[in-house]
Amino acid sequence: MEFGITLAKMPTYFENGVHYLLKADADFLQMNALIGRKVGIVFLNQKFCSGCGNQFKDLFRMGFCRNCFFTNPRAGESIIRPELSQAHEGKEDRDLAFEKEYQLQPHIVYLANGAGLKVGVTRARQKLHRWMDQGASYALVFAETENRYQAGQIEVALKEYIADKTPWQRMLKNEVPNLDLVAEKRKLKNLLPADLQKHVNEDDQVHSFQYPVQEYPAKVKSINLDKEPEFASKLLGIKGQYLIFEGGRVLNVRGNTGYRVSFSVL
Repeated sequence: MEFGITLAKMPTYFENGVHYLLKADADFLQMNALIGRKVGIVFLNQKFCSGCGNQFKDLFRMGFCRNCFFTNPRAGESIIRPELSQAHEGKEDRDLAFEKEYQLQPHIVYLANGAGLKVGVTRARQKLHRWMDQGASYALVFAETENRYQAGQIEVALKEYIADKTPWQRMLKNEVPNLDLVAEKRKLKNLLPADLQKHVNEDDQVHSFQYPVQEYPAKVKSINLDKEPEFASKLLGIKGQYLIFEGGRVLNVRGNTGYRVSFSVL
């Protein structure tokens, strides 16, 4: 079986564990069913911008060409740095209508443990998907806000004490420390300025996630499609947005957004 695919973030859903889909041209591949099978990936030397859709020799960042990265609202500053959100003041960054729709909705600040304690921000309705995308083993909601700006202010305050990124190699090796997220929540709440503490919620439910992995690698080596455009190997698992192959080789699907590949089940 062979499929044409322009790589993009794998959709996820939770049903007795984390499940992954990979969007092909005409259908979605149920990736969990392929674990334990040998698959082949051939980079076709084509890259398509996720903004304008045009083909480029190289993409700039986040799957965008240079122009779209600096003009598309989906690559705006508040996407990466929520504290820079201005839609609540009616101020436009790139597209006020888009920014109002995206930023002026309930957001959460969360604590997650995928390879150590980290803080993050996401839209409230996206929380489960965000946690699965990042390979979190455990997560809980720290605070709930009316908009993205408020959540960004809390995240900035918490980054004084904890990280805002997951160590991806440790996450893929499943090096998850034993942490009490509820106790961490209590401790961090008391470190917040008084005007931000009001957003901290009372829900202490800790969500846990089981990923479809047969075997975690002892060492991790990332696959670079530009340097190695063709490879085939047994798929041992999926965690975060990474495909895990034999020998500790991993492919960051989201990190290769826009790359056009032929995907085969061998």
